[in-house]
Amino acid sequence: VAQQQMQARRQVCRPMRKLLPGSERFELVAHMLRERLSPEQIAGKLRSMNIPSLRDAYVCRETIYNAIYALPVGELRKELIICLRQSKTTRRPRSGGVDRRGQIPEMVSIHVRPPEIEDRLMPGHWEGDLIKGKANASSVGTLVERTSGYLMLVKMNDATATSAMEGFSAALNGMPLAMRKSMTYDQGREMARHAEITQKTGVAIFFCDPHSPWQRGSNENINGLIRQYLPKGMDLSGHSQEQLDAIALQLNMRPRKRFDFKCPIEMMSEVMQKAMAMRHDAPTSIQ
Repeated sequence: VAQQQMQARRQVCRPMRKLLPGSERFELVAHMLRERLSPEQIAGKLRSMNIPSLRDAYVCRETIYNAIYALPVGELRKELIICLRQSKTTRRPRSGGVDRRGQIPEMVSIHVRPPEIEDRLMPGHWEGDLIKGKANASSVGTLVERTSGYLMLVKMNDATATSAMEGFSAALNGMPLAMRKSMTYDQGREMARHAEITQKTGVAIFFCDPHSPWQRGSNENINGLIRQYLPKGMDLSGHSQEQLDAIALQLNMRPRKRFDFKCPIEMMSEVMQKAMAMRHDAPTSIQ
């Protein structure tokens, strides 16, 4: 009897292999990884999917990581590890320690930004950034709407203030007026012509403190995802606006934990309907 009890305890304590290579669940997880979803997003997606054969065991994020790293050395293991995002315990400062304050005229500090922007309750407030390519000679602009997490990627001719002004102005003017309220940016020199962006779009621009990327948390989080498609050191000038739109669409269709695993494109449709209702306008669909 004692031996049977011991064996029963061992059986209870022994972890179940919920992701056996070759199983339906494993193949579905591998497919989602190849679609560049994170393990956390995959776990949430599986939980919401109505697939009878997958109901018997909940797969958490750690289960997915463990299953990948438990694979034998080979092409499949290598492929799936490459699909994972890089995670670092520390982050290097984005700048080389050079304080760029005073180089941008007429800056308005983030500290006078209206509180409703910080709360992420009102639509139409954006965070902006510039992803630079090889030798800083090419760049792509990024705009993230704070309420929905919706991303726009903007083709730039180079990394100059003129290109930033023209690119961001065109992208913002492509949105309804109700969705053009503010943009928060760092103190990069490409924003030297920020007053012209405001003049062209009606978007108020607020500037973060130097070396404070957490003040643009939405943008900082999405930049790591964008780098899966546009890695550091790449010449970004070869990407057309259509190609950048396709990348943004993939990212906007990823489920997000903060939205109960809805994706930003779904959230943006809801946000725009809310914004349009506030202005008594007809809602505009997201393509």
